[in-house]
Amino acid sequence: MSKKLRILVVDDEQRLVDEIGEFLKSKNFKVFTANHPEQALEIIKKEALDIAVLDIRLPGMSGLELLEVIKQQKPHIEVIMISGHGDMNTVINAMRKGATDYFAKPFRLADVYKAIIRTQRFIQIQHELNTVKSNMDVLSKKLLENIGVQLIGQSQAMNQMVGLMSKVASAPCTSVLILGESGTGKELVAHGIHYLSRRSNHKFYSVNCSAVTDSLFESEFFGHKKGAFTGALSDKDGWFEIADKGTLFLDEISDMPMGQQAKLLRVLEERKVSKVGSRQSKEVDVRVIAASNRDLEKLAEENKFRLDLFHRLSIFVIKIPPLREHKEDIPDLVNYYLKRYVQQIGKAISGVHKQAMDKLMQYDFPGNVRELRNIIERAVILCDGKELLPVHLHLSKNHYLK
Repeated sequence: MSKKLRILVVDDEQRLVDEIGEFLKSKNFKVFTANHPEQALEIIKKEALDIAVLDIRLPGMSGLELLEVIKQQKPHIEVIMISGHGDMNTVINAMRKGATDYFAKPFRLADVYKAIIRTQRFIQIQHELNTVKSNMDVLSKKLLENIGVQLIGQSQAMNQMVGLMSKVASAPCTSVLILGESGTGKELVAHGIHYLSRRSNHKFYSVNCSAVTDSLFESEFFGHKKGAFTGALSDKDGWFEIADKGTLFLDEISDMPMGQQAKLLRVLEERKVSKVGSRQSKEVDVRVIAASNRDLEKLAEENKFRLDLFHRLSIFVIKIPPLREHKEDIPDLVNYYLKRYVQQIGKAISGVHKQAMDKLMQYDFPGNVRELRNIIERAVILCDGKELLPVHLHLSKNHYLK
């Protein structure tokens, strides 16, 4: 953490309070001290504290009782207990009630410091988790508002991915390369980056690179002037102009022919486009997000993809894990799609039978989230009861985990 930790030390022995307080001040912490619980509560009320160090034995109110009051009034304050001989059962009880750490009397100042550092790291982790949750909540809301879907999952893999999305969203000109197997949700991640960024009020334009022929590449990407070629009956804006100030998503970039790749690289470097049939160029302000289900670096080593374009696109890389690597998200995904298709189709299905969920958890989903979505949609159509059963699940026999 960059800010100076603010620590309260509470003990009825003035000598110990002074000793701990002076030591922590020497370590560049902001320190408050108290000899009595009432005095401690006044400090807690007035000051924005991070950590409270409490002796278990205090006059008028025990350290355990003070811990409970702190957690009721200021639950974000982390508490370290000072225990005496024979107090371990009380320490264990304190940990159950929310204390983070402890050190025992007689103590060394090094023990105090270690407990503070452990707690500081705990605070950092909690802050990171809260940030990820906040980012996930914001992201899900924005995706639901704009494209009608959400990013589902609470696994460590999903939290890490959302963290990366949030970081690169704050750099609105940086190119992003999204890698992942088919069906993992690459376009959804691209949408998420767009809607978390300052470009969110402008266009998100998606292009399937495998569908763009050589003959139409320049016209589609850069636009054309009327009369530039047979059939050019009017001026046309290209995809870069359409996505100006916004985001251009290039899906399956690995399928783009080498000749097209050179032209794309030039635009990415110069940030200018020239319509077919025009001698003038126009500046464009577009963030390019590319995606592929293939290893672009390996393709570049095999001279099947331009190495310079790979480096230009891969300034920031996000790898989406296959569903089989974050299976703990399967129940959330199943319930999300179940609710969605029950509403769409008009069924009265309330849940998934345990045996059906067990079956899904044992499946490795070669088609990833897209396959799971399709499986649940089909199951809802087939089900006439209150629960999805194993018989309603259409799963490939060759893709169960060993």
